[in-house]
Amino acid sequence: MSLHVRVRFARGRAPGLSPRSTSRHNTPVQDVTGKERRVGRLAGKTAIVTGGARGIGAHYSRALAAAGARVAVADIEDGAALAAEICAAHGEDAAASLTFDVGDEASVKSLVAATVERFGRIDILVNNAALYAKLAPRNFDEWDVEVWDRVMAINVRGPYLMVRHVAPHMIAQNSGKIINIASGAAYKGVPRMLPYVTSKGAMLAFTRALSRELGPHNIAVNSLSPGYILSDTGLENRTHVEEERIPVRNSRAFRRDGYPEDLVGALVFLASGDSDFVTGQSLVVDGGSVNN
Repeated sequence: MSLHVRVRFARGRAPGLSPRSTSRHNTPVQDVTGKERRVGRLAGKTAIVTGGARGIGAHYSRALAAAGARVAVADIEDGAALAAEICAAHGEDAAASLTFDVGDEASVKSLVAATVERFGRIDILVNNAALYAKLAPRNFDEWDVEVWDRVMAINVRGPYLMVRHVAPHMIAQNSGKIINIASGAAYKGVPRMLPYVTSKGAMLAFTRALSRELGPHNIAVNSLSPGYILSDTGLENRTHVEEERIPVRNSRAFRRDGYPEDLVGALVFLASGDSDFVTGQSLVVDGGSVNN
């Protein structure tokens, strides 16, 4: 069943936050009309972050807004509280919450239309939504086919549907940044998570092929491959935490856990003009684990 997109325009301020709160990445100033205008590396840009309401996606949403972008927080869960937080920190036009199902084409089309109606353009797409935290590790022959199909529907078909309906807007403006969230797990071949690892390997190939098709339109397509990250949603997968946390930490050049904050610099780089001649690449951010 298709989900209708619900759009919430967060306005006003959250308790304890000034509407003129700033970060080192984004300092609101006033133009000659007295209206606040946003400055920063991504000023004037609009971003969609799928799965942007919780977990690592919420950190991506906050980081893009802090760098000056207006952010559509797109998730199957309600992101209104996060959008309100972002608007309180970066201005009332900084974010909107859009609820949708990334695996359903009608829902994706509605999301894209609502984003364009709200912000006027789409410059950055972060394909982050994925099924992971609810997957209990198991042997390859123990996965139900229905679970396998659901993982592929969200983790592979979802990014394709987003690109299918976002790319025409980027082609029309002859610019854009598409960032597919892959995983270091696809390089290492992490056992007992076969559907997830397979889906993230698909994102690496998807990125390379798509970059060739969209390059003539000045659209950069790259993937960001996090290592094992201790996010709030990732920590819900207790079995996987118990199996992977210590071995992964010991495999790294930097012998420590990875956190969402370790990823946002790379994400903003790939979304900004600093990476304008970078496409078809996968940036691995894992503390030096893949190379060990």
